[in-house]
Amino acid sequence: MSTAGSAAGPTDAPSTPVVHDVAVIGAGPAGLSAALNLVRAKRTVLLVDANRPRNAATLRSHGFLTRDGISPLELRKLGRAEVEQYPEATIVQAVVDLVTPDADGWRLHGTWRGAEVDARARTVVVATGLREEFPALPMLRAFYGTAVHSCVECDAYEKAGEPLAFICETDDVVDRALLIAAWADDLIVYTNGVAPLDDAGRARLARAGVVVDERVIEDLEGDRTGMTGVRLVDGHVEPRTGGFVRPTWHADLDWLRTDTPGAPTAPERDAHGLLVVDRVGRTTVPGLYAVGDVTPPGPEQLIVAAGHGATTAAAVHRDLVGGLVDLRDAVQ
Repeated sequence: MSTAGSAAGPTDAPSTPVVHDVAVIGAGPAGLSAALNLVRAKRTVLLVDANRPRNAATLRSHGFLTRDGISPLELRKLGRAEVEQYPEATIVQAVVDLVTPDADGWRLHGTWRGAEVDARARTVVVATGLREEFPALPMLRAFYGTAVHSCVECDAYEKAGEPLAFICETDDVVDRALLIAAWADDLIVYTNGVAPLDDAGRARLARAGVVVDERVIEDLEGDRTGMTGVRLVDGHVEPRTGGFVRPTWHADLDWLRTDTPGAPTAPERDAHGLLVVDRVGRTTVPGLYAVGDVTPPGPEQLIVAAGHGATTAAAVHRDLVGGLVDLRDAVQ
């Protein structure tokens, strides 16, 4: 656990817990940006992070002004150090297992290596991101973040000119493949026998010069020097030096409990389980905000997430200045 200012750790916390102005859950670019802007608004901020970033395997991130090519982990480290220098900030490493309304606004509970975190905050900003699930290919993880990527806008520039594979099992296969084709002259789309393709979709891809292979993939091939090909179940190996994969994303929010007696109903979520927010990050529950990948449309570039974090921080500050709607009044 790391703390800043005069905050106490979970094992030596005072008997009467401090009520922070804001609890930010998640320390990716969205959460860090929200926390930084809030402490600069003189708000006391508890930043809680499990240190399990979705992009941990990625060696370089791109498109972040003044930081193009930086390691995502280094970007998080720099951002955390900037937040930590403010006495209004308290940073705790923990896995959050409960966030629920209480008399002071919100109660937050979490654990880390046997230690407990039990905190209170007037408002909560959810910035926990998403969990990725990949097609079941044994070697995919070995090449993910180096030869194979999921963010086209982030990594397609470096792949331009290579023979690429796009592995996709979802119904947005055509649109995503055409996006990749804007950078790639030699692209094969692998549906793995799963992604649905109709004649219109095949025709769109053919007009763009994209090859479609609907056979089942057995695995990716390669060695320590990198990826070399895609091996199909029929034994055919197609030489490919890299590519993109379309994960499915899951918002793990079982710990967010707003349906307790006397509290508002659960925040609205879309068909993909993402938290529905207004243009500044307010959910449908007063005092609860969300930012970053956990909000529609889902995964976004780091610089976009950071910008959304700053926007939501401004909204939280304004709401605290103007007076929040009491959570208990929201059900009347």
